[in-house]
Amino acid sequence: MAKIAIVGAGQAGLHLGIGLLMSGHRVTMLSNRTGEQIAAGPVTSSQSMYGMALGLERELGIDYWQESSPQYAGAQMRVADSDGNIMLYWQGAMDEPGQSIDQRVKMPVWMDRFVELGGDLRIVDAGIAELEGVAASHDLVVIASGKGEIGSLFQRNPDRSPLTSPQRVLALTYVNRFRPRPGIPAICININPGNGEFVSFPGLTLSGPCEIFTIESIPGGPMDIWADVKTPDEHLAASEHLLRTFFPHEAERIDGHLELTDDKAVLRGRITPTTKYPVATLPSGAKIFGLADVVCLNDPLTGQGSNNASKAAKIYLDAINAHGDAAFDEAWMNAVFEQYWDYARFPVAYTNQTLGQPPEHMLRILKAAETDKELAHIMANSFNDPKSIAPWYYDAASAEQFLSERTVPLQ
Repeated sequence: MAKIAIVGAGQAGLHLGIGLLMSGHRVTMLSNRTGEQIAAGPVTSSQSMYGMALGLERELGIDYWQESSPQYAGAQMRVADSDGNIMLYWQGAMDEPGQSIDQRVKMPVWMDRFVELGGDLRIVDAGIAELEGVAASHDLVVIASGKGEIGSLFQRNPDRSPLTSPQRVLALTYVNRFRPRPGIPAICININPGNGEFVSFPGLTLSGPCEIFTIESIPGGPMDIWADVKTPDEHLAASEHLLRTFFPHEAERIDGHLELTDDKAVLRGRITPTTKYPVATLPSGAKIFGLADVVCLNDPLTGQGSNNASKAAKIYLDAINAHGDAAFDEAWMNAVFEQYWDYARFPVAYTNQTLGQPPEHMLRILKAAETDKELAHIMANSFNDPKSIAPWYYDAASAEQFLSERTVPLQ
């Protein structure tokens, strides 16, 4: 069996590492933080996950929160202005429920499982020197987390990266005192055209059930008020202000005033959606293989990040297991990434299309979902599998044919 090193103890790295150990491989994992440090640190993502990705966790027996976590069984989309005038609204049921587990809860448990299975967990802030060390002693090095000098080793693929700058200013918050939406729990997408978006869903954090939401502000627009925000309290106040001002329908759910689940329950930043070439070369000439966000990074607007990480880890796991004792050369790495890209190109298009000026055919589809309950159901499940709505959601001619063949049932 192979000897494999993984840099990064996150959703993709730990999923892959645990799967490899269960398959009999020897695995070394490099993490810059212990499980205790992760649990005591700030939130890292919103990690909304759906049926396909959660099923991959069940395959490995690491779905420890199925019974304890809040789940949501639907999706809604509302397009409305700052005065609450609704231009579009639909909601649909998901075939399988989604959930969100704070990574400060999830990753320490997975790290313990990795060690329990015999994995070699090393706490080190890995740089080029550390990569050279594991490359010399392992058959394959997978980079599942990388910023700075590691991240810069992987080069942007311009043909797969149509965006060259951040499209949103992101503000993530975990809160209490935000009442459940009427009806079934759901992921709620709210769009204020020309200003930004508000996305919320139930989750599980250190203190128990909560609501997790992301405010996405168009850079330089009226919602982009984050430059002078420094403290968690200022972040919360700015979030509540934006919610009440730009998303009044959702603001009705606030029970008095929002309350942070803890003083590290906020995160701000900007992301340029980017797909990179999956293979990088160390100064020694050794090849390293990028995984998930390292080489295919999405804006979180459509909630695809953790799902992509899980699906990428599964594809890499299966490919490694099928490779036997053969060398993990550059050609093999590129071929495996292409297997992943055959799926990942759809979440990339799904997200980038939502970030930009929506094409006319996309608006027609979303508007049709208001009165076509089956279409609303299809769109609700597209969060789980953006490939399921190809080609008609991504191509104007296919959309025209798709819509012409649909009949709207009597209400």
